[in-house]
Amino acid sequence: MTSTTEVLALQGGAPAVTKEAGDIFAWPIVTTEDEEAVLEVLRRGAMSGNDVSKAFEAEFAAWIGLKHALTYPNGTESLRAAMWACGVGAGDEIICPSMTYWASCTSALSLGAAVNFADIDPETLCIDPKDIEHRIGPRTKAIVVVHYAGYPAPMDAIMPIARKHGVLVIEDVSHAHGALYKGRMVGTFGDIAAMSMMAGKSFAIGEAGMMATNNGALYERCISYGFYERTGVASRFNAPDSQITMEELKPFAGVPLGGFKHRLNQTCAAMGRVQLKYYDARTAEIQSAMNRFWDLLDGVPGLRAHRPAKDSGSTMGGWYSPRGLYRAEELGGLPVAKFCEAVRAEMPNAPYWCHPGANFALHLHQVFHTADIFRMGQPTMISFGQRDVRQGPGTLPVSERIGEIAFGIPWFKHDRPEIIAEYAAAYRKVAEHADALR
Repeated sequence: MTSTTEVLALQGGAPAVTKEAGDIFAWPIVTTEDEEAVLEVLRRGAMSGNDVSKAFEAEFAAWIGLKHALTYPNGTESLRAAMWACGVGAGDEIICPSMTYWASCTSALSLGAAVNFADIDPETLCIDPKDIEHRIGPRTKAIVVVHYAGYPAPMDAIMPIARKHGVLVIEDVSHAHGALYKGRMVGTFGDIAAMSMMAGKSFAIGEAGMMATNNGALYERCISYGFYERTGVASRFNAPDSQITMEELKPFAGVPLGGFKHRLNQTCAAMGRVQLKYYDARTAEIQSAMNRFWDLLDGVPGLRAHRPAKDSGSTMGGWYSPRGLYRAEELGGLPVAKFCEAVRAEMPNAPYWCHPGANFALHLHQVFHTADIFRMGQPTMISFGQRDVRQGPGTLPVSERIGEIAFGIPWFKHDRPEIIAEYAAAYRKVAEHADALR
């Protein structure tokens, strides 16, 4: 008689995961120190101030290794400001991977620019350097590089292309706070970095964002775009700054050029200062846990770890939204959707982790084909005289196959070997019993 532990749970067997998850998935870690920092801001009514935010910015800049940092109410606005600072305007283009969250690029439309989407590498799930250069045109202003799902993009291949053509590079670090590429922090390779710090990210401080750069001109442009109180004009509420030195920006001091208010609620900045103190230690434990999971699955047919080689000097930071790579041909053609369904049955305590794919391919979304945002009578992607870079089905094959080649895995926040072993066993069990599902 076959033991129920040898039968897939989807087919009536016992599930592989039996232990309670406890706090292994709990995030962010909020302590009394976080609470007191937030309460201090609330008690003195300083939510709309900037003293705490400035302190956080200085500490973050020192941590990431750049001269300037600027807080934002969310990551989307930090990306919009980065694009504007890089000169993206009406009739221009940016290049961005199709496989990313919409906030990486959609702000370009609000600036009157078009998005020329590039495909991704099937191993890294980041933008494919081989699909960038031929997309650069006379109106290309920036390349948005997304360190997708924590995986550091190949910056040593991307930067020479950008420099050759005089195109600026914006690093979207929303998935990869603290990740290293060949020993160096991501976000420090391009001209400017922008990132989300919302509650679901690995650096989670509420609804917040951050911009960081070594370029003083880009920094001042970001200030002038959305920080009316920080342009050097005196305010009755906050101490004046004297950061704007660029002559072309001085006449506009006191009113934001973009018409946006980018001031961060300082309760988030207060939490950010506390979280930053412990972030490296906490993400080191995440990396230990996630590497343990993948080490247990090493050599399992059909499954590949989405992580850099251990001897590469590259790391996954907080390992946000972790993925696995799926190779159906090694499992007799078993579709990833069926694989994931069986895995979910093996881990009834946390079935939400395993689903096919990742984000959807943005180049196929109608926003980038037919949306007329400015009511100009034609799609915004071509409203300002841009060349037509819209792409339909079949143009970016790897991005379009994301639902076949990738899947979700548990995001462990603590290294609990016995619990992690059970989750790894769930994936292994299904892969090793693929024949029973076909």
